[in-house]
Amino acid sequence: MSKLFEATEINGMKLANRFVRSATWEGMAADDGAVTPRLKDCMVKLAEGGIGLIISSHAYVHPRGQAGPWQLGVHKDELISGLQTMTDAVHERGGKIVMQLAHAGFFANAKLTGQISLAPSKVEGIAKGPRQELTVAEIKEIVAAFARGAERAKEAGFDGVQIHSAHGYLLSEFLSPAFNKRTDEYGGDIRNRAKIHREVLLATRNAVGTDCPVLIKMNSQDFIDGGLSLEDSVQVGKILTEGGIDAIEISGGMLHNPKLHGSRVGINKEEKEAYFQEAAKAFRAKIDVPLILVGGNRSYEVAERLVDKGVTDYISLSRPFIREPGLINRWKSGDLQKAACISDNQCFEPAMKGKGIYCITEERDKQHAKEK
Repeated sequence: MSKLFEATEINGMKLANRFVRSATWEGMAADDGAVTPRLKDCMVKLAEGGIGLIISSHAYVHPRGQAGPWQLGVHKDELISGLQTMTDAVHERGGKIVMQLAHAGFFANAKLTGQISLAPSKVEGIAKGPRQELTVAEIKEIVAAFARGAERAKEAGFDGVQIHSAHGYLLSEFLSPAFNKRTDEYGGDIRNRAKIHREVLLATRNAVGTDCPVLIKMNSQDFIDGGLSLEDSVQVGKILTEGGIDAIEISGGMLHNPKLHGSRVGINKEEKEAYFQEAAKAFRAKIDVPLILVGGNRSYEVAERLVDKGVTDYISLSRPFIREPGLINRWKSGDLQKAACISDNQCFEPAMKGKGIYCITEERDKQHAKEK
C-alpha cells in the first residue's frame, strides 16, 4: 500500500490518509460569519471525498480581523451552535476537521469592520488607506482572541485548530521585516518578531488542553523585498516546535504579490508542482514535527514521491478540491490521472459576488459539451 494511504496520527487525531484539504476562503458564510447550509454541504462533500483531514475556512477570531465578505467567523459565542452542525456533519461521514484561526491584520477589510485596519507597524506604499499600529495592550487582546476562538472551535466539535501565519495575515506580518518595523519586544530580531507566535501558541494550548492538536500554517518566505527569509522561517519553526506545536503546514508568498503567493497560476507541468518543496527540505533538516506541504500539488506521482523521500509527511491541496471534492477517492480507486484543476484562480470570482467558490472552468466546459 502506498504511504499516501497509511493511517497516521497528529497528537492523537487519527487520520485515514496523508491528504489534507488546505484552508481557503469559500465566500459561503453568512454576513455575520455564521455557518450556512451551503458551507456545511461544502465540508460534507470534502469528507465524503475521502480527504484525511479537512482544514476549514480561515475563521476570523476578532471583529477587526475580518478579511472579506461571507467569511467564516469564530469571534463570538453565538456562532458555536452553527459550527457544531458542520462538525457533526463531517464526523457523520467519517471525516476529521480542524478550524483555521485567523486575523487579517493589515489586510482586514475596513469597510466590513468599520474600523481602521491594525498592523504591527505603519507601513507606506503597500496598500491604500490608513493603518493603525498595534499597542502592546491590543496585541494582548488579539492573543486572547486567538485562544478564545480555539476554545469555541473545540466546544463546537472541531478535532483541532490551526493558527494562520501565512500570506500577509497578521501573524505573518509580525514575522516579516517588510511589515514589522517595531522597536519594542515584538520587533527586531526573529525571536522578538515571533514573540506573538509564542504567546498565541501558549494561550491556545492552555485553552484547548494538551490532547487537542494545535497546528500552524506559515510562510516559508514572503517573496517580497525585505520580507521573511527561509532561514528566519526555519528558526520560527524551531521556536514553535520547542513550544509544543503539533504540525506545521508550509506555504509562502503575500496577498499583494499575485505572481508568488500561495495560489500560483499555470501549474501545467510536474516541475511546477509542489513549489515550496525546497523549503520543506530545509524545515525537515532542522525540525522534528509532522510537516504538511501545500502549494501546487496536482499529481499523485509527485505527492507519492515527496512522502516516500521524507520531504513531507502530508500533502495539502485546496483548489483541486473545488473542482473535484472526490479526488482522493478517485486516486484510491486506482484512477491516478492528475487533478483536473488547471490553476487559473477563476474559482474565486463568483465568491466575490456572493455566489461562493466553484470551478468556473468546469461549468463552462459542461455548457460547451451541452451545446455540441
